[in-house]
Amino acid sequence: MKTEVIEKIAALLTAAFGLVAALAWNGAIQAIFAEVFGQADSIGPMIVYAVVVTIIAVLVTIWIGNISEKAKGK
Repeated sequence: MKTEVIEKIAALLTAAFGLVAALAWNGAIQAIFAEVFGQADSIGPMIVYAVVVTIIAVLVTIWIGNISEKAKGK
């Protein structure tokens, strides 16, 4: 039971730090988007931002998965 609790706490802490990192990246990407395209005050630019972030997230997820698979294969 003690090991299970420690594993769950470690998973929650990892998720929490992942959320903090995601929020930091969100702020950075929003700043870059605003610098390049101007302020996103209307629905159109907000949708473009969401699509761009989604595409980046998918590509990074695939990239990390490939790296993980290569590491497991070695």
